[in-house]
This record gives sequence, C-alpha cells and structure tokens, in this order.
Amino acid sequence: MRKKVCLINTGGTIGMARTEYGYAPRKGFIRSILSQMNELKSEEIPAFDLIEYDPLLDSSNIAVKEWIKIAQDIKEKYEEYDGFVILHGTDTMAYTASALSFMLEELTKPVILTGSQIPLCEVRNDARDNLITALMIAGYYKVPEVCLFFGNELYRGNRATKVSSDELIAFDSPNYPPLAEAGVRIKLNEKVIKEPGKVLRLSELQSHNIAVLKIFPGIQFEIYEKILSADLKGIIFEAFGAGNIPESNGALKRILERAEKNGTVIVVCTQCLRGSALIGEYEASLSFAQAGAVSGYDMTIEAAVAKLYYLLSKGYDINMVKKLMATDLRGEMTLIKATKAT
Repeated sequence: MRKKVCLINTGGTIGMARTEYGYAPRKGFIRSILSQMNELKSEEIPAFDLIEYDPLLDSSNIAVKEWIKIAQDIKEKYEEYDGFVILHGTDTMAYTASALSFMLEELTKPVILTGSQIPLCEVRNDARDNLITALMIAGYYKVPEVCLFFGNELYRGNRATKVSSDELIAFDSPNYPPLAEAGVRIKLNEKVIKEPGKVLRLSELQSHNIAVLKIFPGIQFEIYEKILSADLKGIIFEAFGAGNIPESNGALKRILERAEKNGTVIVVCTQCLRGSALIGEYEASLSFAQAGAVSGYDMTIEAAVAKLYYLLSKGYDINMVKKLMATDLRGEMTLIKATKAT
C-alpha cells in the first residue's frame, strides 16, 4: 500500500528561484518544480500533500514562533499521514530539529527535516536526492524520531550540527552515529534508533531570555556583567575543552555568583566538535562547579538552546530545570562521570 507523507515547505534554498538579484523564495515555485519531477509519481515514492508557508522564510528568521507553528501543524495533521518532511533552510535547521525533538513528546512517526545547498531549479543540485530520500524514509521506514537528512545520511535531529556553508555534506553528527545511510540501499542502524512513543503530545515552547557566551582567549568578563539581570533565565557557556575557562581576576566568579543569585540556569558546553563538557574534570572548571552550573556533556549548542527553552517553558523550578538539563530526555546527550578530582 502506498504511504502518505505531509511535506511542509518553510522556505530555504531548496525551493528558491533564480532572480536577477540571486536566489530568492517565490510563492508557488516549488509546487511547479515538484509537478515536473516524474520520479515523484513513482509507486516507490509515497504520495504527499504540500503545505507551503506564507511568507516563505530564510531560516535565519526562524525561531520560537515558527517552531511552534511547525509543531502545531504536525500535531493537527498527525493522524492523516505516515510521516512528515519539513523543507527548511540550512542555517538554523539543526536548531529547529532540536526544538521539535523536545516539543513532540511520545513521537511514533518520522519527522524529517531536509534542504539543500543548491536549489531544485538548477540542473546540478543536491536537492533532488535529499528530497526523494527524505520522502521515502518518512513514508516507509520505522524511525519514530525527529531527524535531519542531508548528504545521504539520516541524523538524530538533536545531535546534528551544520559544519559547512558551501559543501554538499553540510551537516554532521559528531557524537552519535547516523540513524540511517542512503547508499545503493537505505540501511537503518536500528540499534541507535529510539523506540516509538505511545500517544503524541505537543509541549509548546515559550519565549524566554537566554544567552550563549563563547569563551575565547583574553575574554574580558566584565563586559558581560550587565547581561546578568533577573530577567535572564539561562546562560550557556561554550567553554574550552572539557568545560575549562581562563583565569579572570574574579570577574567570572562575580558573574556566576550573580547568575546563581538571580536564579539563572548555567549550562556548560564544549566548543569542541567532538567530546563532552564535564564540570570537575579539570581544576579550570572549578568556578562553574562552585556556582552550581550544569554539565552539557556532548550536547550540541543547538540542542542545549532548544532544551533550555523547553524546560523553562514547562514551568519547572530552577532545581528541576538543572536536573533535567543534565538528564538525557530525547537521546540528545551521552552521560559520563568525571574521572579527575577538582
């Protein structure tokens, strides 16, 4: 029996048209392109309905409001389809994938984000294979997760990150293996795919004031003290290595003390593409430990941001938010223990 997929076009390079000013979104353009693709009429491809957002958005403009809309559309049409494919710009695709992974609780069907580096309108493009394979996986394969498909690999959405702006292999999953690989055949890595949930629940996000601060050599923490107001609900530090920070003559300590006093959740992630941030692994992370910061382990920054939004939106108190930030909820992190004394 031919399966049925809901195809949601939010915008992005994949469906853009060529104009005198460069590639740009054009209403209805992708529908006309898809109608000309004979391979989409094959019985091997699931039937699909196209939903096109208006206006179409560059992914740099997609944030909490748009994440909620996508999740609501999936929830509303959930029983009508075997899976969902979301066409999305690459710049923030991993953020959207991470957000949806937390919002769509007890997921039982594939939700796959994809896009391209070259639009469908070009003779040579990566869009065709990304679209066709994403449709096939969403319709015919048992992957009850929010995923990101790009460059012949299917990643867990909250484990993916963009690694190139101009290569066709634009994404990677540095700390978790692909859920599937699309070579001559599509091969699922069933051992790393999550079990299906029971009944889908939608947990909508709310906008909260959070910040991401990347540590760099010579950073002057005094500059950032003013952002530590009572309105700042969470701050994610991108630290060196396993969560290390430079000496700061007490400036960082003052920031962390103010954050703790204001009830701001402090999360520590690593700048490294691979590996974990683990508070207490080295003495250089002692300030974080003393301030009650939470280890982000091997979460991507995209996943950490989305997860923080999600937990703050649940209305939990700070202790519960901190506990759950350090708990694996959707396969977004690998938990490890510190091996060295502080």
